[in-house]
Amino acid sequence: MKRIAFTLGVAVTTLVVAAGAADSARKYIVMKRPNNSTAPFSEAVLSGDTLYIAGHIGLDPQTGKPGETADQEARLVMESFKKTIEEAGMEMDDLVSVTVYSSDVSDYSAFNTVYRPYFHGNFPARAYIGSGKLLFGARFEVQGIAVKRPKK
Repeated sequence: MKRIAFTLGVAVTTLVVAAGAADSARKYIVMKRPNNSTAPFSEAVLSGDTLYIAGHIGLDPQTGKPGETADQEARLVMESFKKTIEEAGMEMDDLVSVTVYSSDVSDYSAFNTVYRPYFHGNFPARAYIGSGKLLFGARFEVQGIAVKRPKK
């Protein structure tokens, strides 16, 4: 009976230590936000070689408002997305999945024109979803998952 209790104690201690180590291995990425917003989320969380990127909207850093045109806003959101990925030590080509929420699906072509040049080869899997209204009157919100590729 004492042996079982000891074994269970060791197992629980190992799980607690492993859980603590896993949490400390995470890197939380918080970027400077327009108007010094203190929203309760990180722009991304790096866990191992996987980066989970929160939804980004295309706000002008000077005004805190969305771009005036779909093209302008798409560029703002993609630049914000790219900066977050680079902060994690990754590149846009490390993206494996992207979800784009759009308040007006007729902006699909304008978004794609801006989106394409951010990649050098195969594109990540992607969904483009009509969403209705987005925060701050944005046209687009983009989120994704990246996995760091091995060095060649």
